[in-house]
Amino acid sequence: MSDDDMEDYGFEYSDEEVEEEDVDIENQYYNSKGMLEGDDPRDALRGFQEVVKMEPDKGEWGFKALKQIVKIHYKLGDSQALLASYREMLSYIKSAVTRNASEKKINSTLDFISASTDVKLLQDFYGATLNALADAKNERLQFKTNLKLCGLWFKLQEYGRTSKILKELHRSCQKEDGTDDLKKGTQLLEVYALEIQVYTEQKDTKKLGELYHKALTIKSAIPHPRIMGVIRECGGKMHMHERDWEKAATDFFEAFKSYDEAGERRRIQTLKYLVLANMLMESQVDPFDAQEAKPYKNDSEVQAMTNLVDAYQRNNIKDFEKILRTNKATIYDDSFIRQYIEDLLKNIRTQVVMKLIEPYTRIRIPFVSKELNIPAPDVEQLLVSLILDNRIQGHIDQVNQLLEVGDRSEGMNRYKAIDKWTNHLKGLHGSVVQKLAT
Repeated sequence: MSDDDMEDYGFEYSDEEVEEEDVDIENQYYNSKGMLEGDDPRDALRGFQEVVKMEPDKGEWGFKALKQIVKIHYKLGDSQALLASYREMLSYIKSAVTRNASEKKINSTLDFISASTDVKLLQDFYGATLNALADAKNERLQFKTNLKLCGLWFKLQEYGRTSKILKELHRSCQKEDGTDDLKKGTQLLEVYALEIQVYTEQKDTKKLGELYHKALTIKSAIPHPRIMGVIRECGGKMHMHERDWEKAATDFFEAFKSYDEAGERRRIQTLKYLVLANMLMESQVDPFDAQEAKPYKNDSEVQAMTNLVDAYQRNNIKDFEKILRTNKATIYDDSFIRQYIEDLLKNIRTQVVMKLIEPYTRIRIPFVSKELNIPAPDVEQLLVSLILDNRIQGHIDQVNQLLEVGDRSEGMNRYKAIDKWTNHLKGLHGSVVQKLAT
């Protein structure tokens, strides 16, 4: 085919080569990046500043260089220079770089700066971002940035600021009539996940329950698995508070699977909560038999809980208590697990008692006390609660310190009366305290 024919088909020869200037800018950028591993980050800083100067018009390399400059200023603790460089970086997003490139870089920069504890810096940083995004009319990134800011205030326990932004975010996911726009299901779930965390922290079980059930009804969304992990974990905690161990175990398992899919470290914590719920529901099923959980059975953080399960299933109270004592950092340091330790101990003591009394019609309370390694009055209290729950048929001879199994009629009315009297005293105490407070 002749040159004339090629012209007819739209082909043209070009003698233009890649401009040396572009190659020089690219080389300068990567050379500067290599200096980041050096002893003095200021060498890299000067290199990146040169990249910005070398670019005749705002473009990709200047944008990338400014991101690195912001990070260096952060490491050097120069907040003023950091904000100035970041504002310059934001000036590129309107037309100098693609929307995808700007979103990726801004998101990663926000994640990086969010580690700061300087509230004033964070306010200025997020404020500058939101102003630039409004100017660029990037609603999607505006939503994500507000979500990050909201998460940050929540982490810093600034609940007033958290609630204010949550209202704005929720409004952006609603129709004109104020109802939730299910077409924005993914965004709604992200908002719900944050709201659920707030209500979990504030122990507002009523609102938590409403939001949790709302979140599970949204089927149109394709959320990040981490979001579903958050929702399910909070649901599990809600059910634990309601002492519905079975539903809690289901939610914790779903949360664990979601976190595992997302590669989130939080999966280990929810796995521990799953083990806790399983023991509280007195299940004989080992949660580590599940295919998803099996690889984590020997994880150092989970090991204490697996040992606890083993002792629990063997009804070995001495081993159980020893594991609790020797693994305080893993078990007691978690405030959520700590509040259910007494319930766990009651469960295993109950199982031991049930096994102990099985062959007897009469059994001495001091003997049970020795086996459980708790004082005799605590044993008596446990036995009374088991009689009231119809788990033991019998009564207590307090004079001779005996549990007589079989005939329960003699002591049953007395226990019910004591129980009623105790509840009445609790109510009376609450009323007195309330009156004193007012």
